Amino acid sequence: MKQLTLVRHAKSCWKDPQLADFDRPLNKRGLRDLPGLAARAGAMGLRPDLIISSGANRAINTAVQLARGIGYPPEEIENIAELYHARSETLMNLLQSQSDYHRHIVVVGHNPSLELLGTYLTGEKFSKFPTCGLLHIP
Repeated sequence: MKQLTLVRHAKSCWKDPQLADFDRPLNKRGLRDLPGLAARAGAMGLRPDLIISSGANRAINTAVQLARGIGYPPEEIENIAELYHARSETLMNLLQSQSDYHRHIVVVGHNPSLELLGTYLTGEKFSKFPTCGLLHIP
């Protein structure tokens, strides 16, 4: 059975108005929340074959901390810059293009695309997909 886990990046910092949105780092709350995200994923027994992340700084940092927390090699995270501001259709196309070898894929990215994809795949409307949020679809 195939599994998909969608993870929204941890809370990011808006302090530097000169910094491009793509380059924004995690803020103190985001850094504080990451161990909890990794603990939840570990408690759920999530062991992905592949982690794909948006190329944005906040998403990559979230993916790395999640990977470390669940025993996935961070150097094997696929950094896909196009996931930044991707439409949910783009995410779906990306997932459909993955090898059948992958039984469980984690996607670390952004809203609203993750929320829209989650709604499409589950048929359920989410009131909110919060930062550091996780949606597992078995």
